[in-house]
Amino acid sequence: MRKMRKEVWIACVVFLLDRLAKIAAREIPEGGMTLIPGVLGLRYTRNTGMAFSLLSGRPWLLGLLSLAVIVAAFLYLRNKDIPRLPMIGLMLMLGGAAGNMFDRFFTGYVTDMIELLFVYFAIFNPADIALTIGCAIVVISLLRGDGSGSSAKTGEDWQESENIQADKT
Repeated sequence: MRKMRKEVWIACVVFLLDRLAKIAAREIPEGGMTLIPGVLGLRYTRNTGMAFSLLSGRPWLLGLLSLAVIVAAFLYLRNKDIPRLPMIGLMLMLGGAAGNMFDRFFTGYVTDMIELLFVYFAIFNPADIALTIGCAIVVISLLRGDGSGSSAKTGEDWQESENIQADKT
């Protein structure tokens, strides 16, 4: 649990920032507001589903699913010696999942407020951002071979395998 304990503060900060943003979102005027014209705005919405409003109207089911994933991830990660970068990604994901789970259990919906104005896209929140960035970090780490026990090749591995192939021809 050495590594997880070191970076767990990241999940706590994500959770707290998400809570503060969702509390502040209640003050967004009806109809929303523009922060950067044509780019970014704020609009208070209640999402009773998950990403893109999937499974709408079943917050208790999504809350239980979130809780199960968080507990399973914690139990799995607590004894793993995971490199720092993937662990940061995992802690971002944990904090984001905890933020949205809190909403589902205590309000029956997830508060979303960040709106991209240059494209028709879902309205989202800081927890969603942390989840997305965390996933990207983990995937990139795995592809680069930064994860322990990863089978992904590093740049040197690719170069070495190309040199071996060139020697055979």
